[in-house]
Amino acid sequence: MKNRNQLMRIKWNKLSLQWKLTTVFVFTSVIMLIVNFIMYFNMNQMMGKIDEVYISNINLNELSDSLNDLQNSMTDYLNTKSSDAIDSYYRNEQKYRKLLDKLNVSITDNEMLLMEKNIKNMSENYLDTAFDTIQAKRGRNVEKYKDNYEVAKTAFQDINAFIYSLNNEQFKYNSVSYQLMLNTLRYMEVISTSILIIIAVINIGLIILLTRSITKPLNNLAKVANEVSKGKLYIDPVEVESEDEVGVVSNAFNKMVLNIRVYIEQIRDNMEKERVLKEKELRMEGHLKDARLKYLQAQINPHFLFNTLNAGAQLAMMEGADKTCLFIEHMAEFFRYNMNKMDQVVTIADEVRLVESYIYILNVRFSGDINFEREIDETLLNTQIPAMVLQPIVENSVNYGIRGINWDGIIKISLYRGENDICLGITDNGIGIEQDKIEQILAGQKLDTDLPYNSNGVGLVNVISRLKLYFNREDVLEIKSEGKDKGTEVIIHIPVYPGEVANV
Repeated sequence: MKNRNQLMRIKWNKLSLQWKLTTVFVFTSVIMLIVNFIMYFNMNQMMGKIDEVYISNINLNELSDSLNDLQNSMTDYLNTKSSDAIDSYYRNEQKYRKLLDKLNVSITDNEMLLMEKNIKNMSENYLDTAFDTIQAKRGRNVEKYKDNYEVAKTAFQDINAFIYSLNNEQFKYNSVSYQLMLNTLRYMEVISTSILIIIAVINIGLIILLTRSITKPLNNLAKVANEVSKGKLYIDPVEVESEDEVGVVSNAFNKMVLNIRVYIEQIRDNMEKERVLKEKELRMEGHLKDARLKYLQAQINPHFLFNTLNAGAQLAMMEGADKTCLFIEHMAEFFRYNMNKMDQVVTIADEVRLVESYIYILNVRFSGDINFEREIDETLLNTQIPAMVLQPIVENSVNYGIRGINWDGIIKISLYRGENDICLGITDNGIGIEQDKIEQILAGQKLDTDLPYNSNGVGLVNVISRLKLYFNREDVLEIKSEGKDKGTEVIIHIPVYPGEVANV
């Protein structure tokens, strides 16, 4: 029994406050519900018995009224001999017989039940005599129906006297029963009230115990917290008995105090280490200044490169070297775009101009081997896309499509409106690309040929990744190649959603 109580106490301590409050509330509510149900059931039974006390008197009164109606309807027929009177007689006779069926017919030593049996027997004789009277009247046998009527009248009076007598006896008996039941009802009322008071006291006791189990650890926690607030960290931890929210807070408080102690010790150790390190820091400060100076001297300013290229272009112009001037200008524009717009959003027009500069530079380097064609819807040039997506694709087309072929290389840029998007295509007439490599590129697998030795560092896989992130969809790029030496087409699909118009 002791172990069982300990087990129950452990389970109770593991409950959260919500479950504890809910358990007490449900327990008390169920007890109150059960008690009220029992009281309601007993009260209903008692009220039903009280209602049944005088039912016998009501039945006897109804029997007496029905007998009077039967006698009156018979008398009325004897006086008038009308069809309504005879119909009324038969209805009253049937009603009276049904009421007689409720009376006692068994042999018993109960006086009131014997009286019921006598009333039923007398009523049977009365009904037979009344029927004979009606038949004699209908047969115009005046002497017979008068004699029968007198006999029936005498039987009627005797039956009424018996019913009256039985009714009185029954009323006396029922009055005693009613008083007993009324006393019992009052007794039950006292018992029910006492039970409700006892349950209310038990509920109050449970609530007091529950609130005490909650407030006691909180008070202990408050006392210890007050001591800690005064700077007394080396104190006994808060005792934790339960695993509810209060127990969790108490455990957390104990851990916090312990961590504060450890933290203070660490601060002391760190202060000592900091003192030692400060000396080393002073010795290293001179070395750091020398390192910073060397770092600043090693930096290269990109603007110096642009200014140098512009100065070269001006010098070529002054010397009349127009092609050299144009080449240097394209070089400066290409590097400036690479440095300044890598992380920006640009228009397709900006990207096309960059490709034109790139093709021009390549043609100067490789003696005009690349033919550049444009098939562009001018109304779509202001559509915005991420920077540096077109040039890396053209670079791949040049290096791995038309470089080294025995026919004139062609790079073609197309810009047109599709069904639900804007299409930006880069087509070459080079050696083509195998289908398995297309699948690897679209799957995001980096190929060895993706970054050539003279690339700007932005590979095709990088372009695809940036397009997917920018447009937040997967089907942003398509690669087509019909076979060996039949060229390659790369199509960028720029989404235009319903109701949206491209920035033109």
